Amino acid sequence: MQFTDLKAQYAALKSSIDARIQRVLDHGQYIMGPEVAEMEQALSRYTGAKYCIAVASGTEALLIALMALGLKPGDEVITTPFTFAATAEMIVLAGATPVYVDIEPDTCNIDASLIAAAITPRTRAIMPVSLYGQVADMAAINALAAQHGLAVIEDAAQSFGAGYQGRKSCNLSTLGCTSFFPSKPLGCYGDGGAMFTNDDALAQACREIRVHGQSGRYQHTRLGVGGRMDTLQCAVVLAKLERFEWEIQRRLALGERYSRLIRDSGAPVQLLAVRPDRDCVWAQYTVMVDDRARVQQALQAAGVPTAVHYPKPLHHQPAYAAGQNAGSCPHSIRAAQRVLSLPMSADLSEADQDRVVAALAAALVPATA
Repeated sequence: MQFTDLKAQYAALKSSIDARIQRVLDHGQYIMGPEVAEMEQALSRYTGAKYCIAVASGTEALLIALMALGLKPGDEVITTPFTFAATAEMIVLAGATPVYVDIEPDTCNIDASLIAAAITPRTRAIMPVSLYGQVADMAAINALAAQHGLAVIEDAAQSFGAGYQGRKSCNLSTLGCTSFFPSKPLGCYGDGGAMFTNDDALAQACREIRVHGQSGRYQHTRLGVGGRMDTLQCAVVLAKLERFEWEIQRRLALGERYSRLIRDSGAPVQLLAVRPDRDCVWAQYTVMVDDRARVQQALQAAGVPTAVHYPKPLHHQPAYAAGQNAGSCPHSIRAAQRVLSLPMSADLSEADQDRVVAALAAALVPATA
């Protein structure tokens, strides 16, 4: 059983992917070839955002977004400690300081009700993470940001395709940043990412920053990075877009089926809540269990692969712990001890899903005996 079945996805899209790649090999424009603009236009239409800027990775997208906002040393960016390191990593690389706010214990997303207390005169932006494929409470976050004159950057690395109050993830804030890492809901075959905005000036800044700050060839008007997405990777994304909507619907259905099967099994598992005004595309189908190490070992013995996203909150990580109160954000600490991700992809079979849930229930029997 595959944790993420990319082989089955490729088999379903082989002719389209191969043809798209061959087209790039034939025209030879490997950097900023026509597929880059084609993909940007397609993703702009999909999200409803005015602008899409393709970049080298989801991590690079976060950095460019922060650079486009003109952050300076001493500035602060409010975010969650329960996320992949890239979220805080880019804040620090941009010269700013991450300020951590705890998560909602039932969704694992940043708790919007706690953000106001973290705002200081140095706060420049809020960076919520759409963890596991579900968007945070962006309406509340945007309202608070507007009240204080702050930018909002959605770290949507795991949520491309997700819906929130009738709109798409990545088109919910000042800037949206996503990743096309192969295992994401929409992935390429290497690194890749994209940024989304409706702001003309920010879009222009992001375009210039991704090509070493150039407004024209060898005209360097601002500090930039080498942040372009390869043409070949854009070609792969374009091919995958052909059945992306089917994949999203499949992810939604599989997520609901997982939750139903686990509830019916009676296993002592905490399921993540999905708020009624949004959905979750389940970049990872994640649950919470006690005695996680033992449960993982039992699942491994049953042939079921698992992963932990993520085992240590950022304010406990050596690179980001300086000046932090290790006891703060208790829900994040607790989640890091209990989260467990199960096999998930659009091509997961219901038979394999049944096997996963049966093995999970069996692994938890000793805990209930």
